This record gives sequence, structure tokens and C-alpha cells, in this order.
Amino acid sequence: MSGIGRHLNRRLEVWRTTTVDDGAGGQDTTLLLQGTIRAKVDQPSPTERLVAQQADSKHSHDAFMLPTADVLRGDELRGTDGLGQAQKFRVLSVVQPSRPIYSKALCELIQTGG
Repeated sequence: MSGIGRHLNRRLEVWRTTTVDDGAGGQDTTLLLQGTIRAKVDQPSPTERLVAQQADSKHSHDAFMLPTADVLRGDELRGTDGLGQAQKFRVLSVVQPSRPIYSKALCELIQTGG
């Protein structure tokens, strides 16, 4: 297991937008479950928040995961927080350090009404 593995304390489902035939000659866009990953979700540093604000980005959380995790820009990550509350994140981008010991997804928390 990678050195980061011990810090990955959550399981998140990865949902990806996919185009499927609608059976009438057209296509529909839907989200399909791709799998589940282990991750650690944090808020970005003050510097990252400032940069995101200047770029008009909605970067609200970072999801750290193994470098082999199949997570792409535009995916949705779904899981629960430490209090058991459902959370949904939209992946804005995925980056790795020069030595790929982890991947980091810059995410936007999707607020749900209720």
C-alpha cells in the first residue's frame, strides 16, 4: 500500500457522465457509477482558496486518493462525512505531484436543498 493509504479514511463513489442510446435514435446523458475509491477529503489551504477565488473557481474541497484512482474532471464523488451526512462533490480537476504518490482532485461541494 502506498504511504498515503493509511490516511484515506473515506469511501467515495465515482459517478461519470455518459451518453447512452435512448432507443429512439437519439441519445441521453446520464451519470453511471464507475466504482468506489478510498479518499481523504479536506478543505483547501488559504492560499489555494485565494487562487481559486481570483480565478472565479468554486474550489471548496480537496480529495486525496491513490495515484491509480480512476477519477476525471467532471466526475461526481459521493459519500458521507464523519457525521454520516451525505455529500456530493464535482471534480474540477485532478493533479499529481511530480512523483505520483497520490492524486488530488480539486472539488466543488454540491449543496442540496432540504
